[in-house]
Amino acid sequence: MSDQLTLSAETRDRAGKGASRAMRREGRVPAVIYGNKQEALSIHVEEKALVKMLSTGHFMNSVIMVDGVAGAAIRTIPKDVHFHPVTDRPMHVDFLRISEHATITVSVPVVFVDQEESKGIKRGGVLNIVQHEIDLVCDASEIPGEITISLAGVEVGDSIHISNVTLPNGVTPAITDRDFTIATMAAPTIPNAEDEAADEALAAEQSAAAEAEAAAEKED
Repeated sequence: MSDQLTLSAETRDRAGKGASRAMRREGRVPAVIYGNKQEALSIHVEEKALVKMLSTGHFMNSVIMVDGVAGAAIRTIPKDVHFHPVTDRPMHVDFLRISEHATITVSVPVVFVDQEESKGIKRGGVLNIVQHEIDLVCDASEIPGEITISLAGVEVGDSIHISNVTLPNGVTPAITDRDFTIATMAAPTIPNAEDEAADEALAAEQSAAAEAEAAAEKED
C-alpha cells in the first residue's frame, strides 16, 4: 500500500500573481484544496518539504494529510503539480479533498521482475514498456504503491495485457473498454548489410572531417 504523508500548510489570505510570486520568494508554494462538496481552501506549503515528498517518486499516488489549516488534518490526494518550465521548481499544487474510504482513480507505477527467467530476454529480446503507470480505481485507504509484473516465461513476440496482471483485491483498471497492452517483448535488432555499410560510410565521413579540421588548424 502507498504511504500516507503529512504536509504542514498555512492559509493563503492573498490571491493573485503578485502574492504568489512573493510567497515563492519566501520559499513557499501556493496550493489549493478542493472537492468533497466543500468550499475550496487556498493554502501555501513549504517548498523544501514539498520537494522532498516529490523526490520519493510516489507523491502523486499517496494520501497527503494537510495539517495546520482547519483545526484538523485534511485528507487529500494530489491531482496536479505545476512546475516552472525552466527551473523545474514547483509553482502550484492542486489537492483533492477525500474521505477515508473514498473511491479514487490513481496512476500507479509498474515494476517488472524476474527478468532472468524470461526466455525472450535470454534470447536477446527487448522489453518495450507501453505503460509505465496504470490508472487504477481503488479505496483511498488501499492505494497500491506499485504493480509488480513477472516476466518469467515471457517469449519474444509476447504481449502483456492488463488481463494478464493480478491486481490487489478491490483494485480495478480505470480503462474497462479494452484489454490494453502494458508491454511487449520485441525481437532483438540484428544489423544487416545495409546497416553495416551505412555505419562504415558515417565513420569514413567523420574521419575525413576530422582530418580536414586538423589540416586547417595546422595552416592557421
